[in-house]
Amino acid sequence: MKASLIRLALAISLCGPLLPALATPLNPQTPEGAIAATRKIQCSLRDLQPTYFTWEGEAYSRRQGEADKRLFRVAGMNVRHCISVDGGRKGQGYRLLSREVMLYLDPQTGAPLSRWLNPWLQREVEVQHVANDPVNQPPQFPFQEDGSPAARWLAREQAGQWFQTLTIPLFYQNPLQGQYQRYVGGAYHATEMFNFTGSVASLLDPNSASSADVKVGWVRLSDWLPWMEMQGREGTIYIHAAGQKVAGLTDLPPVLQQYLRDQAPAFQLPPPADDARPNETSWTVFQKKIRGEVLRRGGH
Repeated sequence: MKASLIRLALAISLCGPLLPALATPLNPQTPEGAIAATRKIQCSLRDLQPTYFTWEGEAYSRRQGEADKRLFRVAGMNVRHCISVDGGRKGQGYRLLSREVMLYLDPQTGAPLSRWLNPWLQREVEVQHVANDPVNQPPQFPFQEDGSPAARWLAREQAGQWFQTLTIPLFYQNPLQGQYQRYVGGAYHATEMFNFTGSVASLLDPNSASSADVKVGWVRLSDWLPWMEMQGREGTIYIHAAGQKVAGLTDLPPVLQQYLRDQAPAFQLPPPADDARPNETSWTVFQKKIRGEVLRRGGH
């Protein structure tokens, strides 16, 4: 999920004071309340408090003229925390910093895949699991520089629950392509679709936990993953998953706990509060691991 979702820290003793402090019920119809509600959903009102999201689902192919194929099961997590940012005229805001892992699992056994038989190539390829570090967000503020509102509460409320839908179309320069994408195509093209929901009373209560309980649904449409070696074949991959915010590492699915412990211990913690690195995606991580080559006549 990348966004799609998200960052965490472990040491509660490092957590700062609640910012902003809430003495009355949070009002998400105000810019300040909308920022506070969003922060409480995405991370915590307490600086540097660890927050974990996890999700599980399945990945499918879609190509013209053939039935969709179930390719993998997936299990993912995002570890994050937030820090308060004073925006001056923009008001009191926050910045979210995170890392994320998502495993591609055997659809029958649920074990992480190291190699995968590509049904279109009829040969095995090496699987590269998602390990994006960092996945940070720019600071969010309640107001614009001119004092006009910048934050709005976009959720709807029904029967004591709030529901929020977030659709993120993505179309930008693909780091694995050349400098002529404007003319011959090849841009990175994907869509991230989130549904968040939770209790209205818990979210708005100033005396409740600084981090709201959240359930999440996630759909991702994208080009083929680069390690699949599809060489521009027509088609897409889509992932359909659901998950929630959890209290800590021990609440993650066992397959993720073991992977983090054995293969990716750094992903048990969020990035540092002063992290200024550019964000990573599966495509940029792949680029750093795999050396490009010229495609010979007739392909591979």
